[in-house]
Amino acid sequence: MPRIFDNIEENGHFIEAIQHAVREAYRADFCVGYFNLRGWKQIDEFIGRWSGGPENCCRLLVGMQRLPQETLRDTLSILKTDVGIDNQTALRLKRQLADDFREQLMVGIPTDADEAGLRRLAAQIRAKQVVVKLYLRHPLHAKLYLLFRPDPVAPLVGYLGSSNLTFAGLAQQGELNIDVLDQDACQKLAQWFEDRWEDRWCVDISQELVQIIDESWARETPLLPYYIYLKIAYHLAEEARAGLTEFRIPRDFENQLFEFQVAAVKIAAHHLNKRGGVLIGDVVGLGKTLMATALARIFEDDHDLETLIICPKNLVPMWEDYSSRYRMRAKVLSSSRVITELPKLRRYRLVLIDESHNLRNREGKRYRAIQEYLQENESKVILLSATPYNKTYLDLANQLRLFVPETADIGLRPEQLLREISQQEFIKRHQAPVRSLAAFEKSEHADDWRELMRLYMVRRTRSFIQDNYAETDPITGRKYLTFADGSRMYFPLRQPKTITFVIDEKNPQDQYAALYSEPVVSAINALTLPRYGLGNYVREKPRNPPTPTESKIISDLSRAGKRLMGFCRTNLFKRLESSGQAFVQSIERHILRNCVYLHALDNQLPVPIGTQDANLLDARFEDADIGLELHDDNTANDATAIDDSSADPGDDWQHRAAKIYATYSGPLKRRFRWLRADNFKKQLGQDLRTDNAALFGILEHCGTWDAERDVKLNRLTDLLNDHLTEKVLVFSQFADTVTYLKTQLEARGFKHIGAVTGNTANPTQTAWRFSPTSNDKRDQVTADQEINILLTTDILSEGHNLQDGSIVVNYDLPWAIIRLIQRAGRVDRIGQRAETIQCYSFLPAEGVERIIRLRARVRERLQENAEVVGTDEAFFEDDQNDQVMRDLFTEKAGILDDDADNDVDLSSHAYQIWKNAIDRDPELEKIIPKLPDVLFATKPHMATANQPPGVLVYVRTADATDALAWIDRDGRPITESQFAILRAAECAPDTAALPKQEKHHELVRRGVEHIAEEEKSVGGQLGRPSGARFRTYERLKRYADELKKTPLFDDPQLHRALEEIYKYPLRQVAVDTLNRQLRSGIGDAELAQRVLELREEGRLCIIHDDDEHQEPRIVCSLGLAPQGE
Repeated sequence: MPRIFDNIEENGHFIEAIQHAVREAYRADFCVGYFNLRGWKQIDEFIGRWSGGPENCCRLLVGMQRLPQETLRDTLSILKTDVGIDNQTALRLKRQLADDFREQLMVGIPTDADEAGLRRLAAQIRAKQVVVKLYLRHPLHAKLYLLFRPDPVAPLVGYLGSSNLTFAGLAQQGELNIDVLDQDACQKLAQWFEDRWEDRWCVDISQELVQIIDESWARETPLLPYYIYLKIAYHLAEEARAGLTEFRIPRDFENQLFEFQVAAVKIAAHHLNKRGGVLIGDVVGLGKTLMATALARIFEDDHDLETLIICPKNLVPMWEDYSSRYRMRAKVLSSSRVITELPKLRRYRLVLIDESHNLRNREGKRYRAIQEYLQENESKVILLSATPYNKTYLDLANQLRLFVPETADIGLRPEQLLREISQQEFIKRHQAPVRSLAAFEKSEHADDWRELMRLYMVRRTRSFIQDNYAETDPITGRKYLTFADGSRMYFPLRQPKTITFVIDEKNPQDQYAALYSEPVVSAINALTLPRYGLGNYVREKPRNPPTPTESKIISDLSRAGKRLMGFCRTNLFKRLESSGQAFVQSIERHILRNCVYLHALDNQLPVPIGTQDANLLDARFEDADIGLELHDDNTANDATAIDDSSADPGDDWQHRAAKIYATYSGPLKRRFRWLRADNFKKQLGQDLRTDNAALFGILEHCGTWDAERDVKLNRLTDLLNDHLTEKVLVFSQFADTVTYLKTQLEARGFKHIGAVTGNTANPTQTAWRFSPTSNDKRDQVTADQEINILLTTDILSEGHNLQDGSIVVNYDLPWAIIRLIQRAGRVDRIGQRAETIQCYSFLPAEGVERIIRLRARVRERLQENAEVVGTDEAFFEDDQNDQVMRDLFTEKAGILDDDADNDVDLSSHAYQIWKNAIDRDPELEKIIPKLPDVLFATKPHMATANQPPGVLVYVRTADATDALAWIDRDGRPITESQFAILRAAECAPDTAALPKQEKHHELVRRGVEHIAEEEKSVGGQLGRPSGARFRTYERLKRYADELKKTPLFDDPQLHRALEEIYKYPLRQVAVDTLNRQLRSGIGDAELAQRVLELREEGRLCIIHDDDEHQEPRIVCSLGLAPQGE
């Protein structure tokens, strides 16, 4: 009686019958429609005992099994084609089926058992114990197993049915097979097999299978860990590689750009073309302006676009020069004119915004004007900034918002944030789609922002360029780049130097001792600053109620207050550090402005209300002593045009104030908003008088500033005399200091001095006169016009080439040390010829502790008064810089170097790893891309507590997102930072390939499961909190969690329904039904029952067949074995 094997009934498992038959056989012929290479291990033990050769082997014939829908398509095809098969078709089919076998080993998670089984299969093929052929003449669906036995009664046993050589076919899924014991029938089956085995279109694929296994993760020979390192870099650099092959640099720039600049332009072009915008964020001095010009020209040439360039007023001449020199079809517009000009400007489909970090405030009028123009004209956007963000990623987000709608699907989620709080919690807290820029704005995780910015930003640091593009002079050891004409551009060394000036507290004539004295510091800290907190003085019930216009002004005052006070107080201290003259001038202006208010209050005149924009008082962005005398942010650049000290100094303060008030209320009236005096409490006048008394006390204590006794100025004079034949660039934060220094140095006989402040009409022209060679203006600047000493505020720390000089002087120290680095970057730029950039900084002779203590007192006062919120970077940017100040004083080398390489965008960093490798060994360009997925290697690792041994896993998720995980030996996740994992994978070409760690595959499985679980926890678009899907899920999740506490009542079907609701959208009928039930106040148990009924009827979720099979794919893994093990 024949036996039936269906893999269901007891004693009906096909695998057991085959194993038993093979154990007794000496040869076998198998014909299957599909062959799973990993399934071979279930029978290989017995075949491995055979001697091999034609009479002692397993001949395996694999047919071309086609999907049912393909068969149906061919059967019902309108255009019938039956041209048979030829050699080319056979070769193509063989390659296709070989790729299918290779693909088998690139899915799923490897195991030790599978690895051993695949190695045995390869060994058996080599030993001729197994021979595999493909039957190509036509699709073959037959499943036949013939076993030849040394049995005189039944030498041939056959099995015929439906089981393929797969896990499911042999043991798992329902099948139907029978044994064939009749020898006549077996002989006929054997002849049928022989006819197909010897068919002309039955081709041997045995050696190809050996090669596939030997190239896969089951290979016998350990793979070099360097190959895995490059495979990781190759895939992470996908965006960069795409850009480099898509675009060509215009001929005008072929001899103008270095290799690193060409790479940046092409990568940026890819981002701009694909996403409509890009941010070029290379650090200062690497040629962003030229790169942006080349990028704009690519799109002008390829897409016939015209360019609108928006830049700070001081950079307009420079951009006009670039536009003319490189034949751009461009209009240059000052950012101070965008409010008035953009609304009536014609369409430009490409907009370039220089110094885009100045557009931090999305509530500002300029920001809105630019954003509206970009949206209305659907313009592509190029952003330029060396400092795309300060201490908050919102700076970055605000720049991206110019061209990325805040709720648009950008294809990425802030994974770290969602893993921290879960997606449900995110949706509850924030009304923002999880795959949007608005969602990223809620994240403070650097890894989230790195992942986002790899799509939009190209950023490299100086050290990155030196390490990856520069060559080394064998004689001097210095790094250099080579120009097109063969000349070299060496990278200079930034050398910090300290210029000290003595402060003698025992000398009553010492002006600086008086400035830094306790009475002055205490008096500033005690100021009430009522003009900056006018909202505190508004009457709640004035005799005459405010008009609607006045009410709006009053509400603005209420919002401003504290932060304005913080800026004012901080600026007084910053001016005190800058120069005695600037400080005294600021105190006098403060007194005079208070007197203007007192004049209005005492005479019941309207009070002039200026801007409440705190940024105008922020010394990081403004060099003038602005007194809130304007209200329109479009006229901010004209703020210093109001000269409130123009009245005769001989007049008393009241008369001077009256004259200033007359100017304010006359010609300048439109620059202010006005409030009636009776809107304010009497306390305002009292506090103004109290502050003025304190300020007069400071003036009396400090006395009239005497430039002859200015020890700091005298030390600057000595320094300039020491460098009479060299160009010197002197920086100060404040225009008053620059003006003071120019006047005094000219009085002391210095010639060829230039000065630039925010009020300078054409800073670019002055920069050209100081540095004509680097700006290619040598023929336009005569010897008489050339400047050797350039005094400037930080307005020239952005966007200008000043590298004809190599000496930088910091007359005062910005409270953010990054400013010192940016100042050095003005001369440490491409084209600098000096070996050393000398960076002098002025500090008190006894050390920096006095300044550190002073700044600490200021911060303490700000916090006491709640004049700042949290860690406002405008006030606390120096919190971590106390040690940096001490390092400056001791002239520590490297203190002024730029950011570390972890500030480089990930695509550029990964691409550079890849490029450096293929430059050293061009063959790698063919080898690495062909490496199959799931490969692994093991390298020696210097383990630490934070970087333990384990496994690095690289996975591409179901939605094609790159995900990496570092798993320790206990299976715990360490980090998912792509930068950190890429650095941990770093190794050299000769790094030893170590044996696989004992638990490697198990740790890979844990890593993949961790990534998949995290994907699941942040995935599933549940929609709005008010939607049926979200509300149903939330209620049933709580209900199911309660049921779990009582296992007797726990329902697995409910958990499956919850998972489907989470993963898949609801059908419309389910949405309507659930909304109706939820509105009716249905209970949790009844809601659960209704959901289960909908699921049972197939009316709950929209589930496609392929949805359930979308899984993450392992790209590769790298074992980290402790050194010495």
